[in-house]
Amino acid sequence: IMVHSTLALSLLLIAVSSNLAMAIKKEKRAPQTLSRGWGDEITWVQTYEEGLYQAKKSNKPLMVIHHLEDCQYCQALKKAFAENEEIQEMAQNNFVMLNLMHETTDKNLSPDGQYVPRIMFVDPSLTVRADITGRYSNRLYTYEPQDIPFCKSQLLSH
Repeated sequence: IMVHSTLALSLLLIAVSSNLAMAIKKEKRAPQTLSRGWGDEITWVQTYEEGLYQAKKSNKPLMVIHHLEDCQYCQALKKAFAENEEIQEMAQNNFVMLNLMHETTDKNLSPDGQYVPRIMFVDPSLTVRADITGRYSNRLYTYEPQDIPFCKSQLLSH
């Protein structure tokens, strides 16, 4: 009887630990925190400094998305950005990607103010591209969900 209960206990422990291992694995595959909903397949850098380093190293431009959680315009843009396959593919393959919910100390990233949503680009020579702008003269670096096609054509030309 002792052997039986030891065996049963061992099997139970194995079952529990493999379930736990599966739960931990599933946990790892959950949406990555750095994407913040902008696209879980995209490799996101954690900081502006890391973004600059990766841009220089990979010779790809850095895309910096400034947004806030409680901003309805940010939420709408995020949804459109995340659901657009072409944008997601370009973000995965052609850019170093960073989304920020706070301002950086680089004043070049806020040439016309610290509004959100705001998307700016930094080329691999680490120059902030103030010339790449959206459609709105009052907020040059704002894009709205309906601007996604415009945004795509702009990204392709740079």
